[in-house]
Amino acid sequence: MVFDYYQPGPVRRGDLADGIITADYLGTKAKVLVFASHNHADHYDPVILGWAAGNPAITYVLSSDIQAAAEVPRCYRMSPYEEWEQGGVRVKSFGSTDAGVSFLVQADGLSIFHAGDLNWWHWKEESQEERDWAEASFKAEIAKIEPQFIDIAFFPVDQRLEEFYSIGAEYFAAKLRPKLLLPMHFGDVFGTTKAFAAKVKNTVPTVEITRRGQEIFF
Repeated sequence: MVFDYYQPGPVRRGDLADGIITADYLGTKAKVLVFASHNHADHYDPVILGWAAGNPAITYVLSSDIQAAAEVPRCYRMSPYEEWEQGGVRVKSFGSTDAGVSFLVQADGLSIFHAGDLNWWHWKEESQEERDWAEASFKAEIAKIEPQFIDIAFFPVDQRLEEFYSIGAEYFAAKLRPKLLLPMHFGDVFGTTKAFAAKVKNTVPTVEITRRGQEIFF
């Protein structure tokens, strides 16, 4: 499974050890699911659509706001609060507090949640009314997800929010209690994950991410 893959700028060369996924690498896989939660450039890279040319076992599950080429085979689009199932994999889509959807994927006895841009976006420069709306929208969406059991969650921990960088992830962890929460959306500021790991060490299992291509064994 590949979630929200993208490469910034001209960085296209390398292999999985560098955080680069290639068509050649995926061509060796018997079954591949590629997800994209919405059409923002840091979550959806059109390069993913070319992967299918070398492997007929690749299936795409994309947010409905992504206008992928009609000729791409095995491409399914989801809006919030829909379900899709195929070959022992069950996908539920939930909403976002920005664009597109978030995904809950159940397969091989694991439940994996990828938040996309679902987060408590507390921007200090916004008005109090806007911040109150952001909080209410986020908590309402989490309430819809809360009945679900989650093993592994990918959730934004975004240093652009300054001291509020992890309030969404902390709230999500308190409500959903995932067995592992992996921080994302921090760009190349890897120190964000170190600070987050120290902050939540007694509340939710997490991992400090130190480089591109890092492998995490769960």
